[in-house]
Amino acid sequence: MATTDGAPRRDEQLQRRLARGEETALGELYDQLAPMVHGLAGRILADQTAAAQLTREIFAHVWEHPEAFDPARGSLRAWLGALTHRRAVDRLRSRRAEEAGYAGDTEDEIRAVATAARVQYVVAALPQPLRETIAESYYDGRTYQETARRLGISEQAAKQRMRLGLELLATELEQERARHRGPAPAEPERPDPERAEGTQDGERWKEGGGT
Repeated sequence: MATTDGAPRRDEQLQRRLARGEETALGELYDQLAPMVHGLAGRILADQTAAAQLTREIFAHVWEHPEAFDPARGSLRAWLGALTHRRAVDRLRSRRAEEAGYAGDTEDEIRAVATAARVQYVVAALPQPLRETIAESYYDGRTYQETARRLGISEQAAKQRMRLGLELLATELEQERARHRGPAPAEPERPDPERAEGTQDGERWKEGGGT
């Protein structure tokens, strides 16, 4: 995950301001991270009203318990992402249990939704060149040749970006699992460069559910 050297220090300063009860600190944090929190909640809950409510609850929790954030364990963004993910999954699990009874297939569906949302959340924080390459190749199912052409880069550069992006994605997902301390979700399958090289013009390789 790309971060600047000053990010941890800024997070600590923001936490101290929150602990002093500075409302402007909460406003700054909200402006910076509310879109991420709302987007992650929305992807899991598939309900914008519920996502907005959860977003308000998350920032109320931050305001009331700024000491819950430990800068030594990661960034404010990562902490809020983990908190949002956990609460959204719990809420989805409760909602599905009320709607259809608690069953194994319901739990499998919840895990699938939670994993997909976690992957999208991590990808969204990657550097733009890596993020756009993954979007073109991984999610849109384009070959390396097509991805390179669309992004105006060489095929080799597209491969290198894809490898680096997926390595960072795997690392961040592992860290996310450690924060949640829950069962390990299935990681997206890594594309095979040789397979991509061998595709015919117009053919799509579709790894890990890409469309």
